[in-house]
Amino acid sequence: MTKKSVFRKRFAVLLLFSVSLWWASLSIREGAAMGRGRHAAAPSKDADAVDTIKQLEQDMGNAMVAGDIDKLNQIYADDFATVGSSGKVITKETLLNDFKSFHDKLEWFENGPMDVQVFGDVAVACASVKEKRTRDGKDTGGEFVWMDLLEKRAGKWVVVRSAGARLK
Repeated sequence: MTKKSVFRKRFAVLLLFSVSLWWASLSIREGAAMGRGRHAAAPSKDADAVDTIKQLEQDMGNAMVAGDIDKLNQIYADDFATVGSSGKVITKETLLNDFKSFHDKLEWFENGPMDVQVFGDVAVACASVKEKRTRDGKDTGGEFVWMDLLEKRAGKWVVVRSAGARLK
């Protein structure tokens, strides 16, 4: 497979995910606005929810560095899924097993400024991140952008979907 076709495949997956998130947020906004006026769909100004999600994202990275599988198990929803750079679907089970086996090792990370938008019990968080990471003993670190879709379940925020891309 050529580099160009790999790039197109990754771009298509990321684009599909982005469109799905956009559609989901639009559906949430439209549903929230029904019968309550257009302004009901605006993102929440709840600073506590935004701060909680920002802390959760930081805790996620810290747990990855520490290899804290129990903490990661709490942060990711049981039905978590994402599409990896290889095009394969990665579930919560796959992700946790990769960290348990040291197949994937995050040595350090630094998130850039984070944007969090909260729509009731659903939120989107996105930022850049610099990281030193190895996968199967190979350096896979660098600078990336990421976006997580979170949902508040049983009073607790969990990550249900993720997307990311390497910056050149």
